[in-house]
Amino acid sequence: MTKHPRTGIKKIVHILWSVFLNGLFTILPLILTVSLFKFALRLLKGWLEPVNRLIAKTFLVNIPHSEILIVVLFIFLVGIILKVFLLRRVVHGIEYLIFKIPLVRPVYSGIKQLVSAFNMQEEKVTFKQVVLVEFPRNGLYSVGFLTGELPQELAPTKDKRYFNIFIPTTPNPTTGYFIIIPEEQIINVHLTRHEAMALVISGGIILPDRFKEPSTSGQ
Repeated sequence: MTKHPRTGIKKIVHILWSVFLNGLFTILPLILTVSLFKFALRLLKGWLEPVNRLIAKTFLVNIPHSEILIVVLFIFLVGIILKVFLLRRVVHGIEYLIFKIPLVRPVYSGIKQLVSAFNMQEEKVTFKQVVLVEFPRNGLYSVGFLTGELPQELAPTKDKRYFNIFIPTTPNPTTGYFIIIPEEQIINVHLTRHEAMALVISGGIILPDRFKEPSTSGQ
């Protein structure tokens, strides 16, 4: 009994489609990574356009992406000055003046605290613990960062302990939601802050190695 010609054609088409998908999903991560970095580079160069205009009439204009190099060196210089020459008092003095400006003070203070929270090297002002909370409704869980206990004077009721939780958004964790939740509704989760941040940014794709299933290729 001979096979129908259409059956053979469908099989060939299926094989070709399978090969195409294998190739596509092999190179797609590389393409998306390159595209992401190109987008980030264009965005960064747009932000640094004022620096580019400053160096337009200097020899630095012949160096590709020189504005990025200058800003990186400037950041290193500021870090060295603060670390070696101990000029933190000058910075604190400038911040003290900023805090005296009514409209600027709340904006600068909020941004500074948020940036400090993402700075894992600072332990004084940072996310204390990774937790799970039911958000945005019951039955749905979100990864959150416990930032501290709510003062009793601000608590909705006096018979419970309430905590401040920051819930970052995906893929940009610098924005998110601030919620106040009673202690009994907080679920502790065994994730480090770095692991939780990678999980949020990747939309759940990047899991810690210790939670991944062991390979069965050797079985």
